[in-house]
Amino acid sequence: MPTLKIGVSLSAGGSSTATQIRDNALHAEQAGLDSAFVGDQLVSFRPILDSTVALASAAAVTNRIELGYGTMVLALRPVAWAAKQIATLQQLSGDRVILGVGVGGSMYGEAGWRAVGVPYQERGKRTDAALDVLPDLITGKPAVVNGQEVTLNPGANVPPIWVGGGSDAALRRAIRYGSAWFPSMMTAAQLPPVLARLAEFADAAGRPVPALTLGGVAGFGGEQSAMDEYGAMLAKTYGVPTEVAAKLPITGNARQAADQLAEYAEAGVRHLVLGLVGGEWKRQCDLLAEAKALAD
Repeated sequence: MPTLKIGVSLSAGGSSTATQIRDNALHAEQAGLDSAFVGDQLVSFRPILDSTVALASAAAVTNRIELGYGTMVLALRPVAWAAKQIATLQQLSGDRVILGVGVGGSMYGEAGWRAVGVPYQERGKRTDAALDVLPDLITGKPAVVNGQEVTLNPGANVPPIWVGGGSDAALRRAIRYGSAWFPSMMTAAQLPPVLARLAEFADAAGRPVPALTLGGVAGFGGEQSAMDEYGAMLAKTYGVPTEVAAKLPITGNARQAADQLAEYAEAGVRHLVLGLVGGEWKRQCDLLAEAKALAD
C-alpha cells in the first residue's frame, strides 16, 4: 500500500494570526508532517489572511515541509499577477508549493466577486481560462493574456496543481489540468463511486486518472461538544449531510487515528490534509504526527 502523506491546516479554529501561521508551520515541520496548508478567500465569514503572504511567512521559517493553497480562488485574481506570486513563492520556498485551485464556495456569497469586478457566474469559465495559461506564465514562457503576449521573469517550476471541488465540472477540470483531484469532507466509504466516476471521465478524455488528495478534519483530546458543534457547522455551512458530518472527524488515540488513516489510504487517498478542531492546536498536531508514524 502506498504511503499516505499527511498535511495540516495552519489555521487554528478557522483563523490565525501571522505569528500563529509561522509558529504552526514550524511546529508541523518539526513534528514530521508532510505539508501545511492555508485557505484562500477575499471576503469570508471569519478573519482570513492573504494566502500567498501567509505561505511566504511559513516558507521563511521552514525548510522541508510542503506549503499548499487549500484552495486558491484563481478566478478572483488577474492570472498574470497570480502566476507572478506563485512563481515567487516557489523561489522563496525552494520548490515546496502545492497549488490547490478551486472556483470558490457558494457559502461565501458574491461580495468578494463584486468587489473585484468578476461576475460570480463566470468563475468556472474564468478558472479554466486561467489554468490554460498559468503553467507558461509561471515558467517564464510567452503567454497570451487578454490579447497581450507577456513573459514573466524570473520563471519557476510549476508546482503540483490540485483541483478542488466535487462536481462533474471539477472532476473534468482535475483531469485536464491537475496532477491531483482535491475534494474535501468525504469519508473513506464515500470514495469508491466517485473515484469510479473520475476514472470514467479520464478514460473518455484519453488522459491519466489524477491522484486523489483529500481535505478533512481531525480532533484529539477535545470536548465532544466542540466536535458536535463542528459537525453542525459542516452540515449548515457546507451542506454536508448530518450523518456524514458525524463520521468525518478522525478522532481517538494515536492507534485509533492510525487505523482511520489506513482506511483512507486503502480507499486510494495519497495525501490527506486535515484541519484540527476541538483542542489545543500544537498538541493535536503532535497526536496527528504520532498517528501518521504508526500508520506508515
